Amino acid sequence: MDISLYTRTKQAKLEDLMIDYPAVAIVGARQVGKTTLARQIAASRQKEALYLDMESPRDVSKLQEAELFFELHADKLIIIDEIQHKPELFGVLRSVIDSDQRGGRFLILGSASPVLIRKTMESLAGRISYQELHPLSFIEVGGQDLLKKLWFRGGFPKSFLARNDDVAMQWHRDFLITFVERDLSVLGLNTDYTKLREFLILLAQQQGSHLNQETLGRSLGVSRSTINRYIHYLTHAYIIRLLRPWSTNVGKRMVKAPKVYIRDSGYFHSLLDIDSYDDLQVNIAVGGSWEGFVVEQTMAVLPTSCKLYFSRTHHGAEADLVLVKHGKPIACADAKRSQAPKLEKGFLNVIEDNDTSRNFMIIPADEDYPVHRKVQVTGLQQWLDFVQAQE
Repeated sequence: MDISLYTRTKQAKLEDLMIDYPAVAIVGARQVGKTTLARQIAASRQKEALYLDMESPRDVSKLQEAELFFELHADKLIIIDEIQHKPELFGVLRSVIDSDQRGGRFLILGSASPVLIRKTMESLAGRISYQELHPLSFIEVGGQDLLKKLWFRGGFPKSFLARNDDVAMQWHRDFLITFVERDLSVLGLNTDYTKLREFLILLAQQQGSHLNQETLGRSLGVSRSTINRYIHYLTHAYIIRLLRPWSTNVGKRMVKAPKVYIRDSGYFHSLLDIDSYDDLQVNIAVGGSWEGFVVEQTMAVLPTSCKLYFSRTHHGAEADLVLVKHGKPIACADAKRSQAPKLEKGFLNVIEDNDTSRNFMIIPADEDYPVHRKVQVTGLQQWLDFVQAQE
């Protein structure tokens, strides 16, 4: 499989932004495909491109006089990879860009969000556009025929394209070691591999549960503040996701804590030592796995006009997903692993509270049929088509 085929839409969107912005940043987890995409963009452009990797001592040495280097190569597209290792470059970039604000001068790649690389917010405000690169999505890899493979292995290219499941799961285990050794200490979180892996396994065991820092702290033998630091750094390094609750009904007691997910399903399975798709189907974690997978697939195609939440009352009425457009809920959805899902009263209560006429139970099969005048059982493709249509 040619991974470049999956990135054409992403490439077109970035090239469009590069017309108007002097700098465009591609952010996302390590190994998600940022470098591949950047090289694709460079190859498609008429002007020459320079690639600099801030994990390479040789490339770092070229930027001892960074401002002079950038001015010398002002006619080229300059790609700077893993920039979180050299955050001091952002001040130099600001000066260089202010002297020449042509679009498409810099393409910046980073394995940490702008929240962690704080100097980007201060130095390049108004000069840069940030775009998160998600792992390979269900729509990109070709749909239903590859659903099982994508769900089990996750969307990181090297895992998805591995020659077998064993190699894919070993890649995820190696990924954690690399992530701890190369990234976390640079970003300001000093912890050991064993402790962080133990924390991530705890989160995986509670996939889709409401975040409880006190319980997690007791389980790990650390303080609540330490748990909050872990959550902060792992969220902004694109490893975990916090899904916030939605509520407009002031008359009901709503759960206020966010839900927490391991973002990539393959990484989730590796943490729980689930070795194959068949093993997953008989594992107690299969429901949480499907829910987290649906959340991430939805986030990968979510239009800028929409936001994603969940809803749950203290009396148990719950919807895994609430799709909100311009501040108004337009659909509720539940991720159901069963191919013959039961319509729960609590889900109908959430629908009534939010007054949504289009609602879904999303299953891992190519199905589409009504179970209620306001609820459709549907496959992932149909749900994602509905979400994308909200643009």
